[in-house]
Amino acid sequence: MILENKKVLIMGIRNKWSIAWGAAKSAADQGAQVLFTFMGEENREKIEELISEIPGSKAYECDASNDDALKATFEKILKENGKLDGILHAIAHANTEDLRNDFIYTSKEGFAHANDVSAYTFVAVARIAKELDMLNDEASLVTLTYHGSTKVLEGYNVMGVAKAALECSVRYLADNLGPTGVRVNAVSAGPIKTLSAKGIKDFGSILTVVEEKAPLRRNVTTKQIGDAVAFLFSDMSSAITGQIIYADSGYEIMGI
Repeated sequence: MILENKKVLIMGIRNKWSIAWGAAKSAADQGAQVLFTFMGEENREKIEELISEIPGSKAYECDASNDDALKATFEKILKENGKLDGILHAIAHANTEDLRNDFIYTSKEGFAHANDVSAYTFVAVARIAKELDMLNDEASLVTLTYHGSTKVLEGYNVMGVAKAALECSVRYLADNLGPTGVRVNAVSAGPIKTLSAKGIKDFGSILTVVEEKAPLRRNVTTKQIGDAVAFLFSDMSSAITGQIIYADSGYEIMGI
């Protein structure tokens, strides 16, 4: 098992269909102790019921868009569990109207919100974890991105801009944290029917196109993305940092 004796934090768990859950199960299957953060105390009961499938797991409520709240949660996690070997940032949000309307109509507030929640929170996670000395040597930070960061996809709009900022942040964070031995990477997942995907107009057509055009002629699963994250958490990826790893059945390479 490639994550035996490692401890990882999965941030942004929502339900059993989320990529975060796929990553958590893969990490647990590979021997890791898995911790979670979730948004909204009102969701605690359903989250704790979900993660009960993973022995030894714990869940912490956390509003990652609030630096003070994030720091308080990290302090609690560190005190109760010790240092971490990996963190998955699976946090993103954009206002519905900014996904449904043409990008040109994105409001200033909507633009700031999408970038704050979807990109800056990863920077804050990295900074606060470093300041608290929360990461073990050779720890691995991973975030989730999507092809819409580099190509125009109808309905992705401001989230594409936020993911582009996130990917650039991965490179700068990798440079900043590299001297400490900490690695920083992103997994660019193929489209998956998650709760977040429901906000994208005509999402079903994107799934169809991937099945028709991707070299592997199939869509990806949360398990496949979770396996990619588990690999990046592991020592087997110790020479990889600052990279965007595409796990999308090869769709990214296609020109049509």
